[in-house]
Amino acid sequence: MAKTSTKLIARRKRVKRIRKKIIGTPERPRLCVSKTNKHLYAQVIDDVAGHTIVSESTLNKEILTVDFKDNTSRAKRVGELIAAKAKSQGIEKVVFDRGGYIYHGLIKALSDGAREQGLVF
Repeated sequence: MAKTSTKLIARRKRVKRIRKKIIGTPERPRLCVSKTNKHLYAQVIDDVAGHTIVSESTLNKEILTVDFKDNTSRAKRVGELIAAKAKSQGIEKVVFDRGGYIYHGLIKALSDGAREQGLVF
């Protein structure tokens, strides 16, 4: 079994600490962000019912076909698309769950894109 890095352990601790305070309700669901080395994922989750309302990622055909200059513009586009989908479902306000990541770079770009489309955090 592979050793778990201290960086990953620290992120998991941050996730636990954040999730104790942040709960998505039907009125104000949780906008959860996760990322891998290649892709960025965003979901709007109702924790009370235990299901995902809308989701978006960089694997979307609209994002894959366009040649972006950098990953932050790609993350901003994911934020815009998730906000548009959420608004079409009647969701105006969300609780932002950064998933233990620092609010910087891709995470900040995604949240800025969602805010520009009218999603309130």
